[in-house]
Amino acid sequence: MGNNHENLNTVFQALADPTRRAVIQHLTSGPASITELAEPFAMALPSFMKHIGVLEDAGLIHSKKIGRVRTCEIKPNQLTAAEKWINTQTSLWEGRLQRMASYVEARAAKGQDN
Repeated sequence: MGNNHENLNTVFQALADPTRRAVIQHLTSGPASITELAEPFAMALPSFMKHIGVLEDAGLIHSKKIGRVRTCEIKPNQLTAAEKWINTQTSLWEGRLQRMASYVEARAAKGQDN
């Protein structure tokens, strides 16, 4: 279980940066070249490549080089694991909030009966 938490930590750290989130968003439409991915950002290519490296290290994307073109594509497994964790947390908190609302409503109803 510890390894899963480490993987999630790496994924969330990678997704904490807006540039990397934009790359992931772009890749949800399909594979793209590094040049295409870097185009919207005002940064040097070596700096952009560091972002690509972080996403690859987190297991969120995969890149391959064919000739002179490096193409990236999304790897959904880690995103699915992060989504599952978020959904679990959402369910837990929704349950807690529902129980609290029921408690407050019951207390209010008891106060009206007096």
